[in-house]
Amino acid sequence: MTRVSVTLVLLALLSLPSLSQAEESVWNKAHWAATANLANSYSPGNEIQFGQLGLSAEWNYAQIWAHRAPQKLKFKLEGAAGLASTPHCRAIISANMLAVYPLEPLTCCGLRPFIEAGIGLIYTDYQIEDQGLRINFNPLLGIGGEFSSLNGQRWFVSARLHHVSNGELHRDNHGINSVMFQVGRYF
Repeated sequence: MTRVSVTLVLLALLSLPSLSQAEESVWNKAHWAATANLANSYSPGNEIQFGQLGLSAEWNYAQIWAHRAPQKLKFKLEGAAGLASTPHCRAIISANMLAVYPLEPLTCCGLRPFIEAGIGLIYTDYQIEDQGLRINFNPLLGIGGEFSSLNGQRWFVSARLHHVSNGELHRDNHGINSVMFQVGRYF
């Protein structure tokens, strides 16, 4: 039943015609990327590894949100699915939203660094002892960089701190902390 609920929520989000009242669909204004994530837990131990493939969409923050924000701030939505080794192979599905801020003064040698932070929901087909729930919150904090390959294709990489917790919605709330590496290619 949980898998069906997660699938329905993701399909509903993807079927939204627009996030704003603009004439042109906001989905058409997005910068889309294919992503790959690799992670290893460090708390409560280092026995959980996972890999995911996903999609991300990025906009100028002002195209999505009506409040004041720094001009260069970006808004990113991402969804990913993959497998975790716990040590058995188990499913892991996540949907996140992040604010991404480019660090323009540090741009050097074709690499434009950025910082990012956000929150999401994550479904894990496994539970550690005292975890409580399979659907959890997923705060993220990262640093990365964008660059172009020799043929002009745009890429990005990031290193993130990745946390899984139910936010005390259940009495058992033992979280999982990981370091995650992401690589993405814009298309």
